[in-house]
Amino acid sequence: MLRIAVLDDYQSVSTKLADWSRLEQQCAITVFNRHLGSVEEAAAALQPFDVICLMRERMAFPRALIERLPNLKMLSVTAIVNRTLDVAAATERGIVVSHTGMGPQGQYGTAELTWGLILSLARNIALEAHRMRSGGWQTTVGVTLEGKTLGILGLGRIGARVCHYARAFDMKVIAWSQNMTADAAAAVGATRVEKDELMRASDVLSLHVVLSERTRGLLGERELALMKPTAYLVNTARAALVQEAALMDALRNKRIAGAALDVLHVEPLPDAHELRGMDNVVLTPHLGYTIEERLRLFHGKTVESIAAFVAGAPVRVVNPEVLGKGT
Repeated sequence: MLRIAVLDDYQSVSTKLADWSRLEQQCAITVFNRHLGSVEEAAAALQPFDVICLMRERMAFPRALIERLPNLKMLSVTAIVNRTLDVAAATERGIVVSHTGMGPQGQYGTAELTWGLILSLARNIALEAHRMRSGGWQTTVGVTLEGKTLGILGLGRIGARVCHYARAFDMKVIAWSQNMTADAAAAVGATRVEKDELMRASDVLSLHVVLSERTRGLLGERELALMKPTAYLVNTARAALVQEAALMDALRNKRIAGAALDVLHVEPLPDAHELRGMDNVVLTPHLGYTIEERLRLFHGKTVESIAAFVAGAPVRVVNPEVLGKGT
């Protein structure tokens, strides 16, 4: 029997959203709904498995881990790109890496969540809902979004959709990224400004750029100091776009009004982390892409990938050289 591990299925939905029965005669499936937090813990838990299924970048899969899994023959990754997986190390070991692709299902889930977070900040929804459960009643005063300025850092597919939704709130939209042109911004209804102006003018600043060596730590103490004390920062992209110490300091000392964070520097967020106790922060546990439509696609394609591998004809192979077909 081929032994399969499905990792980081926090909600225990992988077997509900896909039909794994086609694999049951040839495979034994184990679902992990807890996070394996270190290379040592992961190596001990995953050593017996032939196939390991990764959910996006919830768990890093470095060379140090791959080299400690002698039985591993295939890695299935959801979506197309996984920046925390060492594909070169897998290739050297002859391990097939197969992706699920993306597809249109639920492609704007992150953009929709962004607006949920913006509204939660503006009207203190999360805080007031929490206080209602313990007997509270009207403890804060919110602000309206109409007429305010939304700043968008990055106008790709998600950023452009966030801009599109802003029209319903009659917000002015400004945007910046390293490669953005004025024409590209205008095409989706935004005005391109320089980075410092984006920081100064935004009442709400939403981050939608890809994490890379150019964008890592893009916003630090200097940039955050430019923001209005009444401004909010929303991050549904990647935590490392913002320097953690600078953001914590700005929130702690109320130099910005607040932040909504769906992505954290350490995930899952430790129980004792200071962010959990800040009343000017809205936290969600990386929910951007975790909607039924997208997870149904991911898990369904994962089953398809494994079935193809078992049949000796892997599909959507990231490293085709392991099959002797070159690159």
